[in-house]
Amino acid sequence: MKLFNTFVAVLFLILATQNIALAGADAFTPGPQIKNFGENAKVNQSKPVSKDAKFKVAFDVGKPAEPGKLNRNFNSLARFINMHIAAGVKPENIELALVVHGKAGLDLLHNRARKAKELTENPNLPLLKALMNNNTQVFLCGQTAAYYDIKNEDLYDGVQMSLSAMTAHALLQQNGYTVNPF
Repeated sequence: MKLFNTFVAVLFLILATQNIALAGADAFTPGPQIKNFGENAKVNQSKPVSKDAKFKVAFDVGKPAEPGKLNRNFNSLARFINMHIAAGVKPENIELALVVHGKAGLDLLHNRARKAKELTENPNLPLLKALMNNNTQVFLCGQTAAYYDIKNEDLYDGVQMSLSAMTAHALLQQNGYTVNPF
């Protein structure tokens, strides 16, 4: 009887821990949608996200990347896409907007424009391309552009110039976008 109880206890522990997320940084992997970015971890959700959920979310970024590094806040959009698709949400049900202002605006420049401003090559370009290929609009605050002398032709292909970040957010909200608080 003692052997049977031990067997049942071990079996219970095995079954109870099957869906627990791995601990630590090793649990985070890129993909499944955006292959080289957006590291995320599988989570045993108390209330799983519906596979029919629809998201329209705007992200506000004013903090620039460290020189020569990826802007971690841009990568958050890839994480949002990847973790929701991994949870079963359809890619076409995820619409994101990246609204950039302040010095982070320099992270939206193509390499020729960055070189002219004596900056390093832009490591964010592959990420921006992947985001835009996955239903993400990217906006630069026009007031930031004026302050940093950024012209439309300096922007990476697909980045849109807005009158201001405030304007971009107001218009996105009128179109059903919520603002991500992080």
